[in-house]
Amino acid sequence: MSLPGQPCEDPSAASEDPDSARSRPARRTRANGDRSRERILDAATEVATERGYDGTTISSVSKASGLPPTSIYWHFTDKDDLIAAVIDRSYQRWLGALSLPEGADAARWAGQIGTQVAKALQEAPDFLRLGLKLALDRRPVERRAKRKFLQSRASTFDQFARLIRQIAPELDDDKVDLLTTYLIAGADGLFIAGEIDDDPQRFVELFELHATVVLQSAIDVVTSRPRY
Repeated sequence: MSLPGQPCEDPSAASEDPDSARSRPARRTRANGDRSRERILDAATEVATERGYDGTTISSVSKASGLPPTSIYWHFTDKDDLIAAVIDRSYQRWLGALSLPEGADAARWAGQIGTQVAKALQEAPDFLRLGLKLALDRRPVERRAKRKFLQSRASTFDQFARLIRQIAPELDDDKVDLLTTYLIAGADGLFIAGEIDDDPQRFVELFELHATVVLQSAIDVVTSRPRY
C-alpha cells in the first residue's frame, strides 16, 4: 500500500518478470531497426523511381532517408541487395492487395479479377516499374535485384496458371502456359501504357477487358471455339 502523497506503483510493473524487463531494450532496438529499414526502403524506392538502378547510389539514398550510409550498410550488403529488397517489399504489398476468387466460378468474375490486379498495381507499382527495366538488362553478371524480380514473376505465373486451370481443368499444360504467358505479357504492356498515359480509370478498365478476354478464351478453348 502507498503512503499518502506517494505515487501508486503500477501493479503490472511490480510483478513483471525480470527476464521480460531485460527484454524491453532489445524489443525497442528491433523496433527502431525496423523503422530505419522501412525509412531506407522508402528513400530507395523514391530515388530508384526517379533515377533508375544505375542512377541510384548509397549516397543518394542516405541523403533522401536522412540516415548515414553506415545505417544502410547495417541492413543491406550493397546497392543491389537494397534494390532487391525494394522489389520484394513492393511485390509482397501487391500480393497483399490482391484477392483472387477460387474455383471455376472465377470465370464469372473475370472483370473483377482485372480490377483487382490493376488496383493492386496502383497501390504497389514499384516492383513492376523497376523490375521490367532490370529484366531488359543483358549484362554478363545478373544482379540480385533482377533475380528477385524474376522469382516474383515466376510466382505470379504459377498463381495465374492455377486460376486458369480452375476455370478450365480440361486444358492441357501447353494451353495453360500459353494463356498464362499471354495474360502476363499483356499486363506488362498495359502497365507500360498506364505509365505513359497516366489515366487511372482507363488503366483499370483496360485490365478488366484484358482479364475478361483471356479467361473467356480459356473456356472457348475447351468448347473448341478458340479466339486466338
